[in-house]
Amino acid sequence: MSKRHMKCLAGITVSTATALGLAAVPSTASAPRDLVVRPGGSIQRAVDAARPGDTVLIEPGTYRESVLITTPGLTLRGTGGRTVISPAAKTAKTTKTAKATKAVRAANACATGGNGICVVGTKGHTVDGVKIRALTVSGFSKSGIWASWTDGLSVRAVTARKNGTWGIAQERSTRGDFRRNTAAKNGDAGIFVANSVSEEGGATDTKGTVVLDNAVTGNRIGVTARRVRNLVVDGNLLAGNCSGVFVVGDESKPAAGAMTISGNRILENNKFCPATPRLSAIQGSGIVLTGSEATVVRDNVVRDNVGTTPLSGGILLFKSFVGALNTDNSISGNLVRGNKPADLANRDTAGKGNSFVSNTCGTSVPAGMCAG
Repeated sequence: MSKRHMKCLAGITVSTATALGLAAVPSTASAPRDLVVRPGGSIQRAVDAARPGDTVLIEPGTYRESVLITTPGLTLRGTGGRTVISPAAKTAKTTKTAKATKAVRAANACATGGNGICVVGTKGHTVDGVKIRALTVSGFSKSGIWASWTDGLSVRAVTARKNGTWGIAQERSTRGDFRRNTAAKNGDAGIFVANSVSEEGGATDTKGTVVLDNAVTGNRIGVTARRVRNLVVDGNLLAGNCSGVFVVGDESKPAAGAMTISGNRILENNKFCPATPRLSAIQGSGIVLTGSEATVVRDNVVRDNVGTTPLSGGILLFKSFVGALNTDNSISGNLVRGNKPADLANRDTAGKGNSFVSNTCGTSVPAGMCAG
């Protein structure tokens, strides 16, 4: 066992830790602790036993449970692909008893929503500084990782695959950091950042949320930024989705936008996804802006995104589905080739202040927007 693993659970006796399925070594009450979960143990019970600053270390294995985190400053760390969190096996209906533990109730709160790992605060009390590292979350009906009312959530080196809606999702939250993750074959967006999924309203200022260096493949949409501002999407590989990056705005104020989409490789997002109540059919869409303002799209490689839907093509401006226009967006320095029906398309000609400058491409609508 490493020195880090030898840090212990102050205030939890060895016998109590054993009952929770944890490894424990006595230490001082003030020191951050490592709570080690082994196969057959409960991640949720370790999380409930943790204090701010503690780390829950999950050993290799498959853990069939959902996990709710409400403790700030907690780190949840696995061993990469060898630590897998999947839905609990279906069992006969159980009867609640007075002895039901907090851990069971917490796990059920996340599981009932169909999510794998939940980080959840409230409007008046956000959950701050949680870190999720090096694990796989797969097979949940809603989201692999779901966050609401958080600040400074950091998700790195996580694989979120084959979840029913979103791979990694954040709403009502600020300063998220989503870096070097893999999001594959999820039902909607691989990575999803929104103001709220349950009510209308103006765009949330994410205060610098970043989506960096992720591999996002085979989803409906690679990265969706819905009614948010002040976001960076940079250095990601987005391939084999129906659409690479989708910025969604509407008539609400403040408007979505004030974000940067840069340095991404957006390749062959040619899956066909049928229409939904919120969105028309999509196929072959590289980067789409709808109802966005003051967004910078620069230095991306956007190649071979091909489709026949109204949203098909390399980089597109498209008025939102409630008629909100794109304004003051800058599309510059991108390499946009082999996209059909066009590499660049401004299908929102009523929008004001949008510019296409120094983009290397072959075709544009209207013509004349390509530098070469």
